[in-house]
Amino acid sequence: MPKYSQKSQSKLKECHQDLQTIFNYVIQHWDNTIITGHRSKEEQDDVFQKGYSKVKWPNSKHNSKPSMAVDSVPYPIEWTNTDRMKIYVGFVLGVARRMLDDGEITHELVSGLDWDSDTFIKDHTFHDHPHFQLKPVNK
Repeated sequence: MPKYSQKSQSKLKECHQDLQTIFNYVIQHWDNTIITGHRSKEEQDDVFQKGYSKVKWPNSKHNSKPSMAVDSVPYPIEWTNTDRMKIYVGFVLGVARRMLDDGEITHELVSGLDWDSDTFIKDHTFHDHPHFQLKPVNK
């Protein structure tokens, strides 16, 4: 069974408990790595300048403590294999939906492929494959 490296575990611990719950389950079924949890001002400014983020500090979900966002990709990392990443995103979203329905988490999970969670990804111009963020449940 796959398990997180110390580096991934450390980054995941910076995240909201719901993200920890989701990704501690995901690692049992799909090997993956945690790229980012919390981002400092310097880190956020850097990814904004490089075009990896569309928001400046402190407006990213990564900038809160605990982080309300996590970046995770399948391991081994294949940045150009976007089909594999899309399948992974679907798996993670399915896990999160089941956990929300079962009361194991209290937030919805949003993917950087489908920012409005309408299940259509072609209506977005910025695809952030590794990005997952929490949003409050609409009641």
